[in-house]
Amino acid sequence: MWFYQEDGLCSLFVFYSEKEAVPMVNADKAKPESDHILSREERIREIQSFNLLSDVFMSVALKDVPACQHILRILTGIDDLKVKEMRTQYTISRIKTHSVRLDVLAETGKGKLYHIEIQRKDEADPPKRIRYNGSLIDAEFLLKGVKYEALPDRIHFYISEKDIYHCGKAIYPIEKELGGTGLPYDDGVHIFFVNAAVDDGSRIAKLMKYFKTADPDDDSEGELSKRVRYLKREEGGVDIMCEVSERIMERGRKIGEEQGRKKQARSTALNLSQMGLTPEQIAGAVGESLEQVKNWLAGAKPAN
Repeated sequence: MWFYQEDGLCSLFVFYSEKEAVPMVNADKAKPESDHILSREERIREIQSFNLLSDVFMSVALKDVPACQHILRILTGIDDLKVKEMRTQYTISRIKTHSVRLDVLAETGKGKLYHIEIQRKDEADPPKRIRYNGSLIDAEFLLKGVKYEALPDRIHFYISEKDIYHCGKAIYPIEKELGGTGLPYDDGVHIFFVNAAVDDGSRIAKLMKYFKTADPDDDSEGELSKRVRYLKREEGGVDIMCEVSERIMERGRKIGEEQGRKKQARSTALNLSQMGLTPEQIAGAVGESLEQVKNWLAGAKPAN
């Protein structure tokens, strides 16, 4: 077991992530507005296909305190962990660097942070993503003027659909030690890679198996199963998911429109550059930043 047994309550924060949830609309093949509207029956069929590796479904499922508590107890191994508070769609914003939107962040009564991140698509460098996200979380929780020893311990679960390390385990703890001494190096950061591909007979593997199906007829995961059944089968829950699905579709349409505008602006910028206009003049003409225009021009292909 890799965790400290703690007394006290746990404050749970659930955050919605859009990294895979928003359908990307091809602006060149955009359909009339009416073609994008799904009937209620179509939306219900779509909802039945959702699982807990979907950012959309996961974000809604984890708004339920008992369901969240069930997941955290299994991942942490703390059987009496209790959820005190919950938020949704929390973003750590930065002006000059990448902002992040966290999936799940739990804070115990003693101040330890548990971050759960779900990644369905393949990533080139998950460790560096974890490093960056963790740095923003640390900055968020260490107030100005507070000493570094007050920085809370942070436990990060990176949950992927595939076994990215191909070593046949459902969970991989990252262990740090002083080289050649066998002594642990404890900076308060503990990272675990969890996957839904390997069934090694562990309790976590069983939970991940359920994540892949989110079968409303499967009662094996207690409060989490109750929440899934409510969202997929019961009238109030289905209504919630239909609203979420509609909002996502609308957001996808807006993204598609913006993609089309960007494509047209880039084409115009390249044409204006061939006519001899400066990047500054082009930026003003197409309504984009000078940096964006320079990037477009730097990547421009020679005219045929």
